[in-house]
Amino acid sequence: MTLSIESQAFTEGQPIPRRFTCEGDDVSPDLAWSGVPAGTRSFVLIVDDPDAPDPAAPKMVWDHWLLYNLPSDCSGLPVAVASTDLPSGAGEGINSWGRSGYGGPCPPIGRHRYFHRLYALDIVLEGLERPTKDRLLLAIDGHILARTELVGTYQKGDG
Repeated sequence: MTLSIESQAFTEGQPIPRRFTCEGDDVSPDLAWSGVPAGTRSFVLIVDDPDAPDPAAPKMVWDHWLLYNLPSDCSGLPVAVASTDLPSGAGEGINSWGRSGYGGPCPPIGRHRYFHRLYALDIVLEGLERPTKDRLLLAIDGHILARTELVGTYQKGDG
């Protein structure tokens, strides 16, 4: 069995519904995963947009949501999960808006891709205290048992 991630809100390569964007309620979509490898001690979830600010001329990756230390028995997250409702022990990193928590798609121009990457780790991360994505990626280096991703798209005006 291979680690996989899915959402009832959208399927691979398809548009993310407006509800989960800055033009809607700006809440996180549901996510569910399966195929967890033996020895998994925690998960990291990173949601980012590599097409910022313009998919025709991307200049940066915009980080939308950073979660770490999701427990190994966690198999997903519900719609609109609040920071206070995350599983015990889970932590949040700092996104590109300079805050923790989910920030939905809000592309200034064109159709952007939004990568929901899940990493199964052989450790529980310690001492991070609201890391940036770069710091989080350094911390997980050498500890990834498996990874998977789900990509959705969004362009302002999508229904």
